[in-house]
Amino acid sequence: MAAGSNSGGEERGSRSHADSGFLGLRPTSVNPALRRRRRGPRNKKRGWRRLAEEPLGIEVDQFLEDVRLQERTAGGLLAEAPNEKLFFVDTGSKRKERSKKKAWVQKKSQRLQKPLRVDLALENHSKVPAPKDILAHQVPNAKKLRRKEELWEKLAKQGQLPREVCKAQARLLSPPAPKVKPELQDIIERPFYDLWNPNNPLDKPLVGQDAFFLEQTKKKGVRRPPRLHVKPSQVPAVEVTAAGASYNPTFEDHQALLREAHEVELHREKEAVKLERQLALPTAEQAATQESVFREMCEGLLEESDGEEEPGCAEQPEADDGAAGTSPTCAAGPEKRMEKKTEQQRRREKAARKLRVQQAALRAARLQHQELFRLRGIKTQVAQRLAELARRREQRRLRRLAEANKPRRLGRLKYQDPDIDVQLSSELSGSLRTLKPEGNILRDRFKSFQKRNMIEPRERAKFKRKYKVKLVERRAFRETQ
Repeated sequence: MAAGSNSGGEERGSRSHADSGFLGLRPTSVNPALRRRRRGPRNKKRGWRRLAEEPLGIEVDQFLEDVRLQERTAGGLLAEAPNEKLFFVDTGSKRKERSKKKAWVQKKSQRLQKPLRVDLALENHSKVPAPKDILAHQVPNAKKLRRKEELWEKLAKQGQLPREVCKAQARLLSPPAPKVKPELQDIIERPFYDLWNPNNPLDKPLVGQDAFFLEQTKKKGVRRPPRLHVKPSQVPAVEVTAAGASYNPTFEDHQALLREAHEVELHREKEAVKLERQLALPTAEQAATQESVFREMCEGLLEESDGEEEPGCAEQPEADDGAAGTSPTCAAGPEKRMEKKTEQQRRREKAARKLRVQQAALRAARLQHQELFRLRGIKTQVAQRLAELARRREQRRLRRLAEANKPRRLGRLKYQDPDIDVQLSSELSGSLRTLKPEGNILRDRFKSFQKRNMIEPRERAKFKRKYKVKLVERRAFRETQ
């Protein structure tokens, strides 16, 4: 009997597997229904998950969900509900009494008493009571408040009142005077004074006090240094563009602006050609050869060899055997002989030195005496020197004024003027609606800050990756190819 039952079960299982219609993507794919069920411990969490996927677990979940649904809708299990709640006795239809016409006020009151559909949709229809919120029943600082109430009860028994109550009673007995708003007449009669005048009434309490004390107590502002009152550049913040940049300029103004833009482009092209010429490689005719390199390396060597011989040495003729002889005086060289001076020589040298000092003093006195007759010439020289110094001073001042409007060198980069916004004659339009926009306001303000020495000329930061990018081909992508 058992064997037959087992054979019948295997036939049903094989038939269900055959009718499942499983189709794998790979030739090695296996139908999950044919896999053998794994057995494991049921007292672990893995066992709970596996049990929930089995038919028994699914039935338990469905039963618990049904119980929760009955609790939400009916307020409990239907099997435990009394008959009066589940059934009712049908006694037939009752004749509805015709209601009399009610007043319009009564109908309006009924409409107001009837709940809105929005409130009905948001109403909780669940029969399960909401869980009790413990935090909602807790009072913050309950222990402190309880002690305060006990203290108040104790003081009340002794005939005393809390401090807050005493203050409130005192405030009721002597209420504060209401603030009187100044009327228009009072404001008109108030004397006027100059706010920037050093003798205004606002600065009277500060007179006679220490300046450092006033600065530290924030009653007087810190004095700005004079250099902060000087602008870094005299260039206006917003420069007016040329008349040729208008949307409807005159012919002369437009041609002048075109000529200026043309000169800028010519100068830029000349700089590019000059740089290209300096960096160009030499041609075949200008390239260095071995002969020119050797001549350049030997430059100046022959002239130095001619002067190496000493004048006291004479060239010796070559002997028959090819050996050249030299004199012993030339080989050894002249030797300076150190001899001791006599007393007579020392006396003569001392007299010569004394004579030279006397002659220099007489020459200086004679020149000083002659300077008296050169006063007119000296005055002329002094006047010429002062005029030259004044001319140089004025030249420096003019140069400083001319360079005041030029941007300074604040960083490693040099300021470069932006391109002139100009339109060709074919691009001009006589209407603002068809005008083609030129330039950028943000770029213009940024260049203005650089030109007025407010920020240093800078260039856009270049992104440089610190690591090398590694390209990896995924296995899944390789299999799909």
